[in-house]
Amino acid sequence: MELKFFCPRWGSENTELAEFFKQARQQGYDGVEYAIAGDLPVSAIDDIFDTAAREDMLLIVQHYDTSEADYHKHYDAYNNWLWKMKGYKPFMINSQTGKDFFSFEENSALIGAARGFTGDTGIKVYHETHRNKFSFAAHITKDYLQRITDLQITLDASHWVCVAESLLENQQDAMQLAIERTAHIHARVGYEEGPQVPDPRAAEWQYALNMHLSWWDKVAERKRLEGPGAILSITPEFGPFPYMVPLPFTGQPIADQWAVNAYMMQILRERYN
Repeated sequence: MELKFFCPRWGSENTELAEFFKQARQQGYDGVEYAIAGDLPVSAIDDIFDTAAREDMLLIVQHYDTSEADYHKHYDAYNNWLWKMKGYKPFMINSQTGKDFFSFEENSALIGAARGFTGDTGIKVYHETHRNKFSFAAHITKDYLQRITDLQITLDASHWVCVAESLLENQQDAMQLAIERTAHIHARVGYEEGPQVPDPRAAEWQYALNMHLSWWDKVAERKRLEGPGAILSITPEFGPFPYMVPLPFTGQPIADQWAVNAYMMQILRERYN
């Protein structure tokens, strides 16, 4: 099994593009996960991919901002975003897909659009477990996974922990099915009242870290059993404000986001190597 770690652009948007890629490479990441807005000009997308190539970095493209409440407009906008990526060669697309208030049939059609895009381009699209999307909760996503047998996900269990207000102790069947269909991991640690603990290095949050590690361990073991050529890709994805709560009155971040993500990469690299 080969490990690939991706640095989130999220939280470092103020760092000049080439400098950011250079810093990510020097930190030890294999690539970058980059959220690309639907209205981003093609010239800017070209610049992102060109910079990644110059720095010899892989690139995961993240879809996140299709927000139309009208389903038909949403479907068209999502398709337009996907096909905007046709001429590029990302490592994969991580898609925050659909809406929590769309019907199963509507969200399934969006998943189908991604399937069609993959069939025509060869670019893999994995659907991130995320609040506000079709995959906002473990028990809801379980139903999609059972009914759409080729559906593969980016597992970000921190969202599910927050939604369920628990560490999902009573949803082990849903977690097991999710683990079996995980193609990529977002390594952020949630807790019962939020999608991001203040700092996973702190003793008081070890219980939450250990639970997430137990899920990621199972994904890693599954990947190992796949044999030669298997890749376990991980984005340590602790985010900035509002995921990271600031200190009162000063507005200063409660922890160093870059350092926390580097820490997550370090412990997971040691764990899975």
